[in-house]
Amino acid sequence: MDLTKYIRVIPDFPKKGISFKDITPLLENAQAYHYAIDKLAKPFQNKKIQKVVGIDARGFLLASAVAYKLKTGISIVRKKGKLPYHCLAESYSYEYSKDILEIHNDTIKPGEKVLIVDDILATGNTLAATIRLIKRMRGEIVGIALIGELKSVKGYQKVRGYKKHTLLKFNN
Repeated sequence: MDLTKYIRVIPDFPKKGISFKDITPLLENAQAYHYAIDKLAKPFQNKKIQKVVGIDARGFLLASAVAYKLKTGISIVRKKGKLPYHCLAESYSYEYSKDILEIHNDTIKPGEKVLIVDDILATGNTLAATIRLIKRMRGEIVGIALIGELKSVKGYQKVRGYKKHTLLKFNN
C-alpha cells in the first residue's frame, strides 16, 4: 500500500517555509491506518517491549494502537502542564518554537524495554528530548517507529545509535 497517498502536505504551516506533513487522512482511512500500525509494530514483535512511549499529540494516536498490537502498556510524553502527577521535564526547540516536554516520573521502570512511536521526524529535537527523559528513568530504548521522516532536515542525526523504523521518507 502506498501510504504517501494518505499524507496531506500543507505548505507554509504553521509558519512560512514549513511544509507540514498532515497524517490525518491516513488516520481517517481504516485500511491505511491498520496497514501503518501493522508495519510500525512488525519489527518489534519479538523484542519483548514492555512500554510504548507516544509523543504529544499525533504520536498518541499511533502509539496506543502499536502498544495494543504488541500487548504492552503505553506511556505518554506531553507538553508542560498537561500531566497531573509528578513529572520529569526536558526543554527542546523545534522548527518554529521552543517548549518543554514532561513524562510522569514513575511511568517507566529501570530496565524496562521501550519503543518510542511518533508521526514525523523533522529536526529530531522532540525525539531527542523524549530519549533524554527515558534515559533519566533508566529505560532501555529498543527502537523508534515513525510514519515519516524529513530527510533534508537531518533530524535522524540526533537519534543515531537507536534502531529506527520509518515507513516513509520525504525530501522536504
